[in-house]
Formats: sequence, structure tokens, C-alpha cells
Amino acid sequence: MSILSTQQILDAGLDDWRKLAQALHARFLTHDFATGVALVSAIGDLAEEADHHPDVTLSYPHVDVLLMSHDAAGVTGRDVDLARRISDLAGGRGLLADPAAPAVVELALDTADVAGIGPFWAALLTGDADALDGDDVTDPTGRVPLLWFQHTDAHDIPRQRFHLDVWLPHDVAEARIAGAVAAGGTVVDDGRAPSFTVLADTDGNRACVCTVLGR
Repeated sequence: MSILSTQQILDAGLDDWRKLAQALHARFLTHDFATGVALVSAIGDLAEEADHHPDVTLSYPHVDVLLMSHDAAGVTGRDVDLARRISDLAGGRGLLADPAAPAVVELALDTADVAGIGPFWAALLTGDADALDGDDVTDPTGRVPLLWFQHTDAHDIPRQRFHLDVWLPHDVAEARIAGAVAAGGTVVDDGRAPSFTVLADTDGNRACVCTVLGR
């Protein structure tokens, strides 16, 4: 199926949903956990019937739903159809949507050397140096936000303008650090390890691997 344009999505009249980045997002206010569990189960039945499966996140006061056609890398007609059915389902249960609530965090990093630094960031963020898709580091499990590389001319290492703290289980951190170093990174400062270890990629961009130990 073809990807729908933004205007086509707006014209579809999906009042509960908002398109952010590549996907449709909605938040339904359930107010209690049991209601949320029941809604998730019902959405699951719809998804199985449609053979099209959204990402669903259950929290105490709400359920978040993300819809996109991964094979098309965008929103298609089947997403719109399932969005309508999910809205009808929620509405029939007296559940309101909060269309102002959805948000997506993406990280952008200027570089003239995606091939050089990409595997480092993929290994650091996901544990897999091969989790690099073109200019994006993606985590299919949704644990971390997408990181995309904005191409720039080569230049001297600037002062870093953002800092990442990557919190990990204390029994995972050492292997993650080793993987990031194997992918081209360096250990800048491990004086406070295992509380935190400062790493850098070949452009000099820094990140900390943090654990609860030593705090």
C-alpha cells in the first residue's frame, strides 16, 4: 500500500490521532489499570482480525497506541482503517482520547562520518553495532529513542552541545561498554565506575554509561 500524505491523513478526520514523524499516535484515558488492560485486550482482538498490529503501551492512567505500516515505512490506508476502529472501540467504552498528549523524542547528531561513528552509537544505545539503518540508529524493541545523523562537512571537534546518560542494569553495563569500545569508541574517564563511565566516539561526542552502583 502507498504512504498517505499528511493532507490525506488530516482529511481522514481521525480526531483522536496525531501523526508524529512516521506514525499515527493516540492516547486513550483509562483512569484505572483494569480498564486499560481490558482496552489493550480488545485492541489486540481488532489487530488480529485486521492482521495489522500496532504498538500498544499500557500505563496506570492511559493506553498509548502507535500505528504505522512498517513494510511501507509510513502511514497507509490500513493504519487509518484500524485507527478508526480503535477509536470506535474506545468510544463505545466511554473512554476519551487526549490528542494533545502524544510526543516523540528523536536525537540528532551532526557528523561527516556516519560510517565511522554509527556503529559506536548503535552498540552503545541498543547493544548491537549493526542496528544502523542508513542514517538512523533504531531499536526495534522501543527502549531508546531514534538517533539520526545529520550530514555535515568535516570540522574540528566542537564543544559537545548535548549529553546522553545511558542507564543500564549493573550486570549489563560492562559488556555494553566493551561493545561500544569494540565499535570504535574510547573510554574517556572511568574514575567513577561503576557509577558512571564516560565514553566517546571518534568525533569526540561523549556519553555516560550509568548504573546504580556506587551512588
